[in-house]
Amino acid sequence: MNQANWEQFEKQHYLSLETFRKNGQGVATPVWFAVGDGAFYVTTMDNSGKVKRIRREGRVRIAPCDMRGELSGEWVEARARLVSDPNEYRQGKKLLNRKYGLKKSMFDLAALFMRTSRVMIAIERVDKK
Repeated sequence: MNQANWEQFEKQHYLSLETFRKNGQGVATPVWFAVGDGAFYVTTMDNSGKVKRIRREGRVRIAPCDMRGELSGEWVEARARLVSDPNEYRQGKKLLNRKYGLKKSMFDLAALFMRTSRVMIAIERVDKK
């Protein structure tokens, strides 16, 4: 993605993360994100559909959006991966906590009661040549 497309995410609270089913059909989900070290970090439940699709294929598209998923910018191609490094996981969590504060803490508390494991997703740009 070019720099202009990357900058459209500045000052945004949500991005639409589109992952792809085996048949190629896209599934878009609005998610909170934080930026650090050239990647977007997103946390979600480990048994969610988007995690299953990312495990199978890391190709995704992202676009800025509102909390309902209504796009406010262009789709751009990206790569997603599940974060396995504990230090990177902590860094992503720290960035998300700083950006969303009390709202994020409330979701984390709810996840504890639901006894769901969380995973961190790193989304990185794909530079076309």
